[in-house]
Amino acid sequence: MNKSIKKVVIANLKMNGSLSFYDDYLKGLKNGLHDIDNIDVGLCVPYPYLAQAQSILNGSNISWGSQNIAKFENGPYTGEVSATMLNDFGVQYVIVGHSERATAYCESNENIADKFNAIKKYNMTPVLCVGENLIEREAGIMEKVVASQIEAIIKCYGVEIFSDSIIAYEPIWAIGTDMAASPEQTNHMCSYIRKLINQDELNEVKNLKIVYGGSLNSENAVQLFGLKSVDGGLIGRAAINIEEFIKICQSAQTFET
Repeated sequence: MNKSIKKVVIANLKMNGSLSFYDDYLKGLKNGLHDIDNIDVGLCVPYPYLAQAQSILNGSNISWGSQNIAKFENGPYTGEVSATMLNDFGVQYVIVGHSERATAYCESNENIADKFNAIKKYNMTPVLCVGENLIEREAGIMEKVVASQIEAIIKCYGVEIFSDSIIAYEPIWAIGTDMAASPEQTNHMCSYIRKLINQDELNEVKNLKIVYGGSLNSENAVQLFGLKSVDGGLIGRAAINIEEFIKICQSAQTFET
């Protein structure tokens, strides 16, 4: 774990919720987490609820974010949402490269790299998802797969772009399966990612956070957050439940840095 930075816990609410759900959810978390100030908490909600998140969470200790972004600033791109639009709603975190999108919409590593750059250009924090599928894990090429995802960004924009950024190691085989990566697997891959980016020890990337995601819940959070290589978590399904998400945040708080 990077000793100079707070742990971060980010909820990915995916395509869930409604106006009434988010009214209860956002207010519930705002109240339940009001006394937690030694970790960073972010909620990545669907686009239609960003204004609601901004209205309810503004001035609180919880930030809000988006689950995707367009690589273009404007133009004839029907259905896309740009960085400038997200800025209008005070967005801090933007998830990019999530395997559910990469699979469904055939996103290339190069396309994800352009989105990552768009996030950084407008002073938001990217949450880059990287990870291998089960076949790749069983073949022992998980490092090669993750390296290719990260190196595509380095090739286009240089390694310095990872400063003040978050990388979420999310093994695809663990997402929504109740089969989280083991502490050993998590520690190995998160350590590998940090070493890959910080190959030049004299010019270490500043404030890079590496978190774990994939069937992370209140039961395994303490064990995973306790790993020296892990700076927090990206929470999917478990984040939908207010009490469960609060417990996860409290687990992260245990490891105040």
